[in-house]
Amino acid sequence: MINNAQEILASNMATERDRSKPRVLILASEVLFPHFFSENELVRLSEVAEWSRYAQREDSAKLRAEIERSEVLMTTWHSPFLRMEMFGVQPRVRLIAHCGGEVKSRVEEKIFDHIVVTNAAAPMAAPVAEMALALVLSLVRRIPVYDSEMHSGMIRTNEYVSCGETIFGRKVGVIGFGRIGKAFARLIQPFGAQLLVSDPNCHGSSVNDYGGVLLELEDLLRQCSVVVLAAGLTPESRHLLDQRRLSLMPDGAYLINVARGGLIDMEALLPELRARRLSAALDVTDPLEPLPPDHELRHMPNVILTPHIAAGGIEMRREIGSVAVDEVVRFCKGEPLQNVVTQEMLATMT
Repeated sequence: MINNAQEILASNMATERDRSKPRVLILASEVLFPHFFSENELVRLSEVAEWSRYAQREDSAKLRAEIERSEVLMTTWHSPFLRMEMFGVQPRVRLIAHCGGEVKSRVEEKIFDHIVVTNAAAPMAAPVAEMALALVLSLVRRIPVYDSEMHSGMIRTNEYVSCGETIFGRKVGVIGFGRIGKAFARLIQPFGAQLLVSDPNCHGSSVNDYGGVLLELEDLLRQCSVVVLAAGLTPESRHLLDQRRLSLMPDGAYLINVARGGLIDMEALLPELRARRLSAALDVTDPLEPLPPDHELRHMPNVILTPHIAAGGIEMRREIGSVAVDEVVRFCKGEPLQNVVTQEMLATMT
């Protein structure tokens, strides 16, 4: 059994050099296929491979037959969950190039012993960080409140003024300092906030490079009036913000989640929101996605909700597709891959 990504890559390259165009199977729904793959990207694929598409989201005998004929799979958010048994007795697939960042819920872990898996996470970092900043500004500057008042006909005068409606001088906490956390740190720098970071997998020196200070999670929660969740969801981080930790946050603090809904214990957060001790901006919820139309969160004036769209629109999806196609082109040409995901990496990935 091959269990080292570099050994797999070396074997792949030697095999592919002896073949003409390999076969690429794209697992993408009717909706997502044009989102990820522009005409230009499909032309690029055609230059190095013969490609076809499978549109269904479920496992089937037809899918397994298609997989057994392919050297490369390209997966998307609507792809069937891949298990090793789906690849046949002597798997022909040598590469799975995922259009996206998160692979743990897409691919059975034992597949990593036999097939190289790559992802395309980088294009999502900047737009997700941008959304996090937009939500921070919306909460701190009370934009939804003022917008609602204006639409309802309420009139304010210059005599009305409140305190704290600025990021300047605040302590802003970021939980999770991967691509998104670092991108957010770059965006927040010009606002004059003090950046505090909690991440058990990074070093203080890397945080210092972004003008921040590394703290233990509880210390960050006690000190920060703005907290941004940018961490991956793992068994260890599920319900990272439970009742005890949420209670550490200062009265009037703002909680922004652009990562995964499971990082927050919703049953613990709801009482804090009902009491209006905390306000929140949630792009993700757990386990309620999509959020039911009658859910309590939809009726809370101190909650901003967005439908898991922090990563942006079609431009970002096209960039993800381009990164994934880049990997397939490199594979077909026998060149080293750039975004390999190893089993060791899975422990800290969503």
